[in-house]
Amino acid sequence: MNESDAIPILAALAQPSRLSVFRALVAAGHDGAFPSDLAVQLQIPAPTLSFHLKTLAHAGLVLRAQESRHARYRANFTTMSALMAFLGENCCGGDPAACGLPAATVEVAVPITAIRKQGPR
Repeated sequence: MNESDAIPILAALAQPSRLSVFRALVAAGHDGAFPSDLAVQLQIPAPTLSFHLKTLAHAGLVLRAQESRHARYRANFTTMSALMAFLGENCCGGDPAACGLPAATVEVAVPITAIRKQGPR
């Protein structure tokens, strides 16, 4: 990941409701959640939630899987890990232990194009 890849991802997260939606999907793990459940949990109107999910998906942070007539959304953990690695790659002069970060946090190097094309698990 490089700076031009990270900026749209960070921009997508730079809004309180979208950040809440993404964090709720991270908490849901690989099972993800249905929009109706997220709307109730986060007290966000369905049309507004739909807009936020679309923005997060466009940034590569959220994956959408169709299940019958319903869509299930999941956090894209690959994108999240790549962003964390990008943000911490030069931490403490390249010594993540000095920053208190686990080494795995800064060792992920995945091209953003591969992240955005990743399908549902």
